[in-house]
Amino acid sequence: MALANSGVADAVPSGEVLDASQGAGETRPGDAVRAALRRPAGSVSADGHSAESVPPTGRPVDPAADGTPASGERRSANQPAESDGVRPGDLAREALRAARAEARRGEASVPRVGRTPAERAVDAVARAGAGDVSRERARAVRQVLAGAFRMPSDASEPEPEHRPEPEPDVESGVAAPVPRSMAAPARDGDHRRTFAALAPRPAASRFAGTWWGNAWVAALEEGALDAKRLARGRSYAEQGSVDAITVTPGLVLAYVRGSRPRPYRVQVRLRTFGAEDWERFLDAAVERPAHIAALLDKEMPESLAECGVPLLPGPGDLDPHCTCPDRGHPCKHAAALCYQTARLLDADPFVLLLLRGRGERELLDALSRRNATRAARAAQEQDPAPLPGVRATEALAARRLPPLPPPLPAPAHPEQPPAYPSAPGGPDAFQLDQLATDAAARAHALLATGHDEIGELTLWQDAVRLAAARPGSGLTAATRSLYASLASAAGRTPADLARAVAAWRQGGPDGLTVLEEPWDPPAGRFDRARPLLLAADLPAFRPWRNHLTHPRGGLQLRFGRDGLWYAYESEPDRDDWWPRGTPDPDPVGALTGLGGSDSEEA
Repeated sequence: MALANSGVADAVPSGEVLDASQGAGETRPGDAVRAALRRPAGSVSADGHSAESVPPTGRPVDPAADGTPASGERRSANQPAESDGVRPGDLAREALRAARAEARRGEASVPRVGRTPAERAVDAVARAGAGDVSRERARAVRQVLAGAFRMPSDASEPEPEHRPEPEPDVESGVAAPVPRSMAAPARDGDHRRTFAALAPRPAASRFAGTWWGNAWVAALEEGALDAKRLARGRSYAEQGSVDAITVTPGLVLAYVRGSRPRPYRVQVRLRTFGAEDWERFLDAAVERPAHIAALLDKEMPESLAECGVPLLPGPGDLDPHCTCPDRGHPCKHAAALCYQTARLLDADPFVLLLLRGRGERELLDALSRRNATRAARAAQEQDPAPLPGVRATEALAARRLPPLPPPLPAPAHPEQPPAYPSAPGGPDAFQLDQLATDAAARAHALLATGHDEIGELTLWQDAVRLAAARPGSGLTAATRSLYASLASAAGRTPADLARAVAAWRQGGPDGLTVLEEPWDPPAGRFDRARPLLLAADLPAFRPWRNHLTHPRGGLQLRFGRDGLWYAYESEPDRDDWWPRGTPDPDPVGALTGLGGSDSEEA
């Protein structure tokens, strides 16, 4: 045992004689314990011998002798140690008797709360031997013996969770045991919910934030008999004096810290619903889908709370109980618990339904089954509605439609647009006339052919078309103004617009594509163009993609996707190509349209 090696072995008096059967230098654990118990309890006897040398039989033992009794008594080697009257058990019993007698004498002055029997016995032994044993040795004996009296289950038992520290009692100065907290989340279920202690909150005019939470507070305040107790309880709730709250059907339970160190156990009871009340409540809930949606959103509709079942408590429905000596209705501790319960109802109205007897999961399952049954019954009772549409026999029946009216004849030509006089600060009259003329031409084409090709053009192509439709050659003052406006709208320069107008006038949208989009033509006509040019006594043109350029520059042919050849000219030693002539399927014919330039180049 660890006790034999502890400091208790040092408590054996120097004159104590060990058992004869014990080897030299060997200290048995039983002897060390008995010596420790005997020495603090020793007191001087009437004949001058100490209790350490006087056994219970009254015969002294010679301190100088080697374990032999006084008066010449001898003990044989085979005789047990108990035969000489000095038995270790008698010594231990005598020490325990003295300790119990001393404990009874000091019972009135020594507090019992929070002390085990072993600790009280050791304190009594220490006080009895205060004249012979030092305080340090008594403390060592107390610690060892307190561990010796501990049961094995005490060492393996885990510490309880959420147990508040004991606070000293003002009157006695002794730490009063504080009960365990109500918080036990492991035990929670559908019919038991535990909420952690709510944090303190600043004082406000209304304690609850929802109408059903305020109805709970109103039931508390209207049924109270003392307004001062309510004010004190509200102060307790705002300061966070209410511990974890446990809610079960018909009961709210919590510990509330008051003016004393030990919290009070408070419970508030509320009547639960019977089977008939729950039937009425469930029928009212499934009657309107908005009721179920509100419950799922943690809200309590007023129409559901007033469905004929007293869901919210009224004055006098709350039945508080508290372990404090105050017999008020309610006391301030019960009022604090009721106020904190109102905060729980604000966050989750299912707490109120649990108080009435049904858990959240059980209630939602019942609502789901009842709602499905109600919908199935309504579907069976309702006649099938006719499907919208037309019957197939009617749709496939032969019928004659009335003839369409003859279309109106198209006019021979577009009408002339009205004249737009110029006005200072107004729109340009020339541009308005241009737009009106173009709109009239497009309308006439759409009326005559049923198709508007211009509507498929991009913004840049439409701007080039409008600029190309202006008659005349060169850039006059009016033309420059039109070009500047159209180029600005399309995000280009007037020079780009002028080059594009030349390509448009040469070949329309295909000519503009030849100007701006080089491409790689397939083998065939493009490859036969060079021999044709050589046969016409022209030099070998340099090919690049769909371009054939004169070796000395200034002349170029471009092959379009429409199969036509487009001629281009440029200043010598410059790469500034402008469309010239008329497109032709023959490359030599396209150059012929340029006049005498081809012969000069040859």
